[in-house]
Amino acid sequence: MDDHSLSGKADNLKPRYIHGHHESVLRSHSWRTAENSAAYLLPYLKPSMTILDVGCGPGTITADLAERVAPGKLLAIDSGDDAVRVTAEEISRRNLTNTVILKADIYDPDFQSTYHESFDIVHAHQVLQHLPDPIGAMKIMRSLCKPGGLMAVRDADFGASTWFPQSDMLDKWLELYQKLARANKGEPEAGRRLLSWARLSGFENIISSASCWCFATPEDRLWWGTTWADRMTKSAVAEQAEKSAMATKEGLQAIAAAWKEWAKAPDGWYVIVSGELICRK
Repeated sequence: MDDHSLSGKADNLKPRYIHGHHESVLRSHSWRTAENSAAYLLPYLKPSMTILDVGCGPGTITADLAERVAPGKLLAIDSGDDAVRVTAEEISRRNLTNTVILKADIYDPDFQSTYHESFDIVHAHQVLQHLPDPIGAMKIMRSLCKPGGLMAVRDADFGASTWFPQSDMLDKWLELYQKLARANKGEPEAGRRLLSWARLSGFENIISSASCWCFATPEDRLWWGTTWADRMTKSAVAEQAEKSAMATKEGLQAIAAAWKEWAKAPDGWYVIVSGELICRK
């Protein structure tokens, strides 16, 4: 997956995906691969496995996983029309025939009954941080695993992110992002909570780990800084910040300028940590 929300049926389960599906968001998420975003899962993949990819986003991780389990089948789901479309394009571009993409929602009782205990692996990348009830979502994901199957999840911990050179405006960015995420009923420090959530959802056989993305080359800095600059002025993040009065247009433009300044720094360095779990049913 790529951090896209599940829609939910009940109002108290209905998150609002903070990033939206602006081009800058999909551009950022399309950088993700199984190698840089699901390395913890790769040793468990075998040909002929069945996988459910929850919140597939732009489909780059999805396609990588599908290639590794072929001729096994992969079902990719997302609640966003744009994400489903882009995933379908990625699957078509790679000529993969073992993948089905659906606009779907694991909270839907019909989906749960149709796919109960159907998958060797249920995978979600950067999804749980956006949900108001991540423990409930894990319970559903567990029910979709075959007996002995695996739930594999990875989520960022924004509170553990750090960068250099120091920037007061990027401090404000992080504070604003965390406030917006929580206003949307999400948890931007999900990474550190994954193990607890899994235990509370009924898993006992759990392998917990962490990994990070580090952006420290001129190319990576330019890409990361530019995508965040665009998100802060053009995406749903900007819309929500202004609508909620948590930030002004001018304030968001100042944050965007800080990201661009950081991206130009020859000694610029940024790291974001993610927690990850392999949970056996």
